[in-house]
Amino acid sequence: MSDLRPPEIMTETPLVENDPCVVDLLRQPEPLPNQESYIGERRLALENSERCRVNYETFQQSDKRTAEPDYLPIRLDIENVSRCNFRCVMCQVSEWPRGQRAEDMSLEQFKNLLNEQYGLVEIKLQGLGEPLLQGDDFFEMIRHARKRHIWVRVATNASLFHVRNNDKKLIDSDVNEVQISVDGANAKTLSGIRKGAVFQRIQSNCLRINNYCAQKGIERTKMWTVVQRGNRHELPQLIDFARETGFKHAVFSLNLVDFGLPEWAKRNEDLSVENNFPDEEIRQMILLGKSKGVEVYFWRQTKKYSCDTRENLCPWPFERGYIASDLRIVPCCVIGNPDVYELGSARHGVATQWHGERWRAFRQAHLDGTPPSVCHSCYGAEKEV
Repeated sequence: MSDLRPPEIMTETPLVENDPCVVDLLRQPEPLPNQESYIGERRLALENSERCRVNYETFQQSDKRTAEPDYLPIRLDIENVSRCNFRCVMCQVSEWPRGQRAEDMSLEQFKNLLNEQYGLVEIKLQGLGEPLLQGDDFFEMIRHARKRHIWVRVATNASLFHVRNNDKKLIDSDVNEVQISVDGANAKTLSGIRKGAVFQRIQSNCLRINNYCAQKGIERTKMWTVVQRGNRHELPQLIDFARETGFKHAVFSLNLVDFGLPEWAKRNEDLSVENNFPDEEIRQMILLGKSKGVEVYFWRQTKKYSCDTRENLCPWPFERGYIASDLRIVPCCVIGNPDVYELGSARHGVATQWHGERWRAFRQAHLDGTPPSVCHSCYGAEKEV
């Protein structure tokens, strides 16, 4: 086995144990441009709609851990397309015929979904596909949500920013946050992980969108890296990439999800370096970023929930869901595929399904301490009884 440790990081910045940027090593990345703006958008969303305000207040006043909630979801992940132009080694899309699972969600379907789901204050508009493949309807979806002051986050592989001024269209849609996937600091690493990616194009497109944000005097982008065996050694160079292409924020995600599938759990376990990341190295990376004007975060999403107390349960079943491009409902973004686990169809109304038997039973399983097998990776060693 090759040595996965990165070269020693040299920095003139001393390691200060009580520096607020390093005390909480696995801190949650803040919304852009800041937490105050995020809260302000929520306030506007609640002021914009009486039904939204009442629903949110009902959610806030509930115990948030009940099998039969008397509120609608306050957040949704909405997958506009389930097709991608890359074949990433850690993603199940790489095995789908032509890199596509189902048809795209239409603009009309999206609008109908938001009209029905009046309780929403936040959405992520992206799933397992590359959202910009949809074209201008994607930007109209963002604008439609933003008219209601719904906070909108998207994720993209940056391959299409140069096409028809997509970078400007995306930023001008009033999107709140754009997470841009960059998994290699050079052509060999990037194309080895994100098969189909052209490094120079991704590099120029990142610079392109960040320059446009700078011209407008706004912050909207984060560089997001899925850390794995293939790029474990390049984190210092990725911080340089972020600085050189105009990113002010870089997130290093330490986990690879399994999509609720045993075969992908085994495959991505072989790629994972999540358990081989000492705190000292995380501190050094955060400080290296700080010295170069890049706010660095480390993110671990899986194995953080527990059935030992209700407060430690996964919040997804009780406050949000994932609507796939063909309107089938999935429990969460870690699964992301209704062929793996489905809670119903939004064609019959998300509200109807939210209060229906399948979603109720799914919540009850978590409350009973017996989450289904597709949830085991997020609950660590806890298993279905």
